[in-house]
Amino acid sequence: MSEPRFPTYGGQAVIEGVMMRGSKAVAIAMRAPNREIVIHTESLGGIYKSRFTKVPFLRGLVVLWDALGLGMRALTLSANVQTDEDAKLEGPALYLTLGISLVFGIALFFLLPATAGHLIERFSGINSWWGNLAEGMLRLLLLVAYIWAVGNIPDIRRVYAYHGAEHKTINAYEAGAELNAESVATFSLEHPRCGTAFLLTLVLLSVLVFSLLGPMPMFWRLASRILLLPVLAGLAYEYIRWTANHLESPLVRWMIRPNLALQRLTTREPSPDMLEVSIAAFNAMRQNEQQLSL
Repeated sequence: MSEPRFPTYGGQAVIEGVMMRGSKAVAIAMRAPNREIVIHTESLGGIYKSRFTKVPFLRGLVVLWDALGLGMRALTLSANVQTDEDAKLEGPALYLTLGISLVFGIALFFLLPATAGHLIERFSGINSWWGNLAEGMLRLLLLVAYIWAVGNIPDIRRVYAYHGAEHKTINAYEAGAELNAESVATFSLEHPRCGTAFLLTLVLLSVLVFSLLGPMPMFWRLASRILLLPVLAGLAYEYIRWTANHLESPLVRWMIRPNLALQRLTTREPSPDMLEVSIAAFNAMRQNEQQLSL
């Protein structure tokens, strides 16, 4: 497998800002209500320093934690920047909110389609393969519908625009371009390593993996959807990593078209001040990584 020319950086849009993550540090830049850019940086430890980050398939667990753990913390931090001191989300209220969000996501995108697939099998008489296919199609439909629906909320549209700024910044860096708003604005809104691509790949792989399980009682059907999430994450990550490292292939570029197409729903064209925030996050992350390497 060919190695990328640059270190692999990732990111995520947050409320009025962007999180940029490297291998050693993370930086979150946010536009505060007074229009100043607030930057939070920290080094990455724990699972990011474990052997999981270098073991194929197991390193997908890091990506899953990145989306669930670090991503939710970044969103919470950005939300607190926009609120008064008395309205900040922290302590038990924060953990309760994060827990409810996680349970809601698993219930909506995994348990609900699994229940529907089981009922379709039971009352229509189709075999488990067709039931799992129906479950997978419902899961995909729910994902796309959810992304589209929340994208019509004004505040989320701004988050999607910051998502576009994150992609443009990383695309500009990987192209060796100067990181200023005017230059970065010319780059694509799409990126092959996007978390949206990871989610779509995970959902599509779930159709295949769950179909191999065959018929099972409702309890084990639901339990398997939760227990196999780490397996799906590992498979999805390796697929995204492989395609991102072989973009010179026409076949690979064709394979990733669905992933890039879905990103059109999760990104918007950012304004120059949004690009400034994204660039600030990227530069702060790289500076922190360089300091940690000394």
